[in-house]
Amino acid sequence: MNIVLHEPEIPANTGNIGRTCVATGTRLHLIEPLGFRLTEKALRRAGMDYWPQLDVTRYLHYNDFLEKHPGAKIYYASTKAQKLYTEVHYEPDCFIMFGKESAGIPEEILLEHPDTAVRIPMIGETRSLNLGNSVAIVLYEALRQNGFAGMKTQGELTRYRWEG
Repeated sequence: MNIVLHEPEIPANTGNIGRTCVATGTRLHLIEPLGFRLTEKALRRAGMDYWPQLDVTRYLHYNDFLEKHPGAKIYYASTKAQKLYTEVHYEPDCFIMFGKESAGIPEEILLEHPDTAVRIPMIGETRSLNLGNSVAIVLYEALRQNGFAGMKTQGELTRYRWEG
């Protein structure tokens, strides 16, 4: 799996997403401009000691990303999309893109990809969820659809044993 952040602005969100990517064996792709430096304390604090283990790639701009991944299957997560994130099938090598916190993915990009634009349902006039939460929700659905391949699916107790 691949998570793509299009021009992320908040280092703590990106750090949190990086930690989620490490925990799930997911690659992280960052499309510039970034609203922070990758050396910021907030980024490392949110990603904790996982950041060095993260498979992360940076791109100068959206077209640079597209040029380096020709023919890639990309899903565009946006509050403006018409399909629900549960209505598509995520391939094991797909890319799931999320936009910057203040504006999301540019509408021009969404209009070019209506069949792969997906949304998380919300009630009322809620504008959006936190970016880190949104990534986790959609990523875990994609992982579930693919049988959580390569992931530990059962927990272990520290001092006791599960019965049965």
